[in-house]
Amino acid sequence: MHCVHISKVTGVAGSERHLLSLLPGLAERGLRITMLVLEEPARPADDFVDALIEQGVTVQRVPIRSHLDARLPGELRRRLKRLQPDVVHTHLVHADFYGLPAAHQAGAALCISSRHNDNAFRRNLLFRAANRRVMRHTDRVIAISRALARFVADVEGIDPEKVVAIPYGMQPPIYPANIRTQARKALHLSPGAVVIGFVGRLIRQKGVDVLLQAVGHLPDVQVVIIGDGPLRAELEGTAGEHVRFVGWRHDARELMAAFDVLAVPSRWEGFGLVTLEAMSHALPVVAARVSALPEIVVDGETGLLVPAEDAASLAAALNTLVTDLDLARQMGQKGYQRLCHHFSEQAMIQSTYDVYTNKDGVV
Repeated sequence: MHCVHISKVTGVAGSERHLLSLLPGLAERGLRITMLVLEEPARPADDFVDALIEQGVTVQRVPIRSHLDARLPGELRRRLKRLQPDVVHTHLVHADFYGLPAAHQAGAALCISSRHNDNAFRRNLLFRAANRRVMRHTDRVIAISRALARFVADVEGIDPEKVVAIPYGMQPPIYPANIRTQARKALHLSPGAVVIGFVGRLIRQKGVDVLLQAVGHLPDVQVVIIGDGPLRAELEGTAGEHVRFVGWRHDARELMAAFDVLAVPSRWEGFGLVTLEAMSHALPVVAARVSALPEIVVDGETGLLVPAEDAASLAAALNTLVTDLDLARQMGQKGYQRLCHHFSEQAMIQSTYDVYTNKDGVV
């Protein structure tokens, strides 16, 4: 079975990290995998492409010159006709709108779209109408959480019978015994510092502005922001001296070992893969009670949940853990156990394979 995945890629974030584990896993199950990367010429996706090639996945780069690229439909149609896939699987909005009609025209037997986020623009009436038209070409829609599956059915108006929830999965890495020491040295943190961390894109969705309001009331803590984005300069202008912005780092997952607590103050979140990465380090997570995050973080057990955009509640929750590091470590250990038992990478891969082979695929 030949499966072609299509996604626009401008960096390596949640959906891309998901593909970096999913695609090699599907190949191990005997599928032939080709990845079509929709790539802006001025923003080459070298890191993502190189990582897939290193794992033996065939990659083709397809230029996308603007949101409305008149040449792209024909180019995708020609490529898919040459590749003759059994399955076409699209990720994110550009791949859906350009890839699904092209797959239908190329005669793909099975068309699947993965939904990775409950973006605010998907509530727009004009977008919803266009999206429903495009989704007629799909046989199944994979949502990465139960909350997102409800969103796809209730907000996007997609037939619930088409929708299957398959959460992200992660195999906990085997970190070296001194990973925390190494991470703190790399970030120039003292061994005894109490550290609140954030990892993600610096965009409104991620709620970093709320985090900065919250930590302004917390004494004797260091705050480390790993990531980049269009709001960085604005956020740096409002941050206190105890907040450090270190930019995008390819080793962000390893650097999380330096934290005592991870903050996820998102306004919405299709899943929140960074929470699994924190759990792999046995870190407790303080997260907003939005979208899929309550499916991952068990309030009072593996971390704490707070209302979205509520800086005072976020500050109180963070203060609870940074002033009781024994409690923080207990929650972190329970989070690691939850990762191993409930968010298996192999279960994610197998469930996706089952959708391709017309099995139920429900987790």
